[in-house]
Amino acid sequence: MSSMLGSILVVDDENAVRHSMTSWFRKDGYDVSAAANAAEALHLMRERAFDVILLDIRMPGMDGMELQEHIHNVDPKIAVIMITAFASVDTAVRALKQGAFDYVTKPIDPDELSHLVKRALEHRRLTQENRELRGTIAALAGAESIIGSSPAVGKVLELIHHVAKTDATVLIRGESGTGKELIARAIHANSPRMYFPIVPVNCGAMPENLLESELFGHERGAFTGAQYRRKGKIEMADGGTLFLDEVGAIPPKMQVDLLRVLESKEFTRIGGTRPVKVDFRVICATNEDLDKAIADGRFREDFYYRINVFTIEAPPLRARRSDIPILAEHFLHRFSQQMDKPFTAIGSAAMKLLAAHDWPGNVRELQNAIERAVVVGTPPTIEADDLPLRPRAAAPAPGAALTDVERHHIASVLEQTSWNITRAAEILDVDRVTVYNKIKKYGLARGGSSSAEAES
Repeated sequence: MSSMLGSILVVDDENAVRHSMTSWFRKDGYDVSAAANAAEALHLMRERAFDVILLDIRMPGMDGMELQEHIHNVDPKIAVIMITAFASVDTAVRALKQGAFDYVTKPIDPDELSHLVKRALEHRRLTQENRELRGTIAALAGAESIIGSSPAVGKVLELIHHVAKTDATVLIRGESGTGKELIARAIHANSPRMYFPIVPVNCGAMPENLLESELFGHERGAFTGAQYRRKGKIEMADGGTLFLDEVGAIPPKMQVDLLRVLESKEFTRIGGTRPVKVDFRVICATNEDLDKAIADGRFREDFYYRINVFTIEAPPLRARRSDIPILAEHFLHRFSQQMDKPFTAIGSAAMKLLAAHDWPGNVRELQNAIERAVVVGTPPTIEADDLPLRPRAAAPAPGAALTDVERHHIASVLEQTSWNITRAAEILDVDRVTVYNKIKKYGLARGGSSSAEAES
C-alpha cells in the first residue's frame, strides 16, 4: 500500500459529494485523490496505484459499471466500492456480481463508508498475504523435491544452504531436465525473501518483443493492442526473486537493459516516462555454454559477470546413478496416487533397466518413463515391459573387429540420445547423413528391432 492507511481514489461527478468524501478520508489520514469522470480516473490510475476506489455508478460519458471493468483489467486486486442512489440498487447488485467489493447508497453515511473502506483494505491485505503464502508453500515444495542421497546432490544442497542467506545473484548451469528450477525455488524458499513471490520467466519461450513486455510491463497505448497498463515480471518480483530460465536466449540489446536494472534497481515500463523502483533478487539458469555464446558475440560479457556471482552446477542423472531407485520410487508413489492405481513396487528387471539407462533427458525423462509405466502397467508391480526402455546391447569382446566396435558405439550413442539424430551426430562429430548411412549399414533400430525408425 502506498501509505500507512492506504490510498483511495474517489470518482464522482457531483462536486459536493466528491469533496465531502475526499475531506473525510484525508482527515482520517488516508492518501486520497479525486476524479470527476472516468477519463480523469483512468489518467490517475496510469500515474499511480490505488488500494480502494469509491466509484459513482451514474456519471456522464462512461458510467461506473463500464469504468469498473476497465479498473479490473488494469489491476484486478483493486477493491471497488460502488456508490448509487436508491433507484439503482439493482445495478449495484449487478456490479457486485461483476467483482465490486461492496456498495453504499446516497445520501452517504460517513461512518458506514469508513467501515466499508476499512473492510476493503483488510480484505486486500489478507488477499496479498494469502498470495504470498501460496508462493512460499510452492517454493518450499520445490525445495523438498530435490530428491537424492548421492554426493552430487549433497554438494548442490550444501551450495544452496550457503548462498540462500545472501542476496547474491546465482547462475544455475545444467542440462535440460536436471531440476534447475527446483534449485532456484529452494534458494528462494530458504532466503530472507521467502515471504515474497518468486516469479519465473522462460526467456526462451517467446519472441523478443513479447519478452520485453513480459519483463518490463507496459503503459496504456505503448503499442497496438496495449489498452491498459500492465505490470511486468520485474515489478511483480518486487521484494522477492526473479528467476530467468534459459537466460542464454535473451537478446543482447535486452541484456543491456537488464544489466541497467540490476545495477540501478529501477526501470521504466514500455511507453512510460517515470522510473519504477524495485527490490528483487535474480537467479538465472541455462543449459547453454555461455562462454561459447560470449565468444560468438551472442551474449554480453558484462551481463554474464553480473549474473554469475555464484554458480551451481545441476548434475546430470548419469552422474548420480545411486539416486535413480529413490527417484523412481518417488515418481511411482506420485503417479500411483494421481491415477488411483495401487502400484507398490518396481520389479528387479525393471529396476535394472532403469539403472543401466544413460538418461539423456535426465530426471524429466525418468519421470516420464515411470508415468508411462503406471499408465500401461498392471498393479501392484512395474515390470520391465511397462518401461519405454530396452536392454543395452552387450559390448564387443576384447579383440573384436573394428566394425563391431563401431556398430556398438553408434548404437550406444543413439540410445543415449533417444534416437535424436542431430544430437547423435554432434556427439559422434559427424554429419546427419553419415549417421543415417551407419544406421542403414549396421541395420540399427530402436529397441534392437529390424526396422529402423530414426527421428528426423
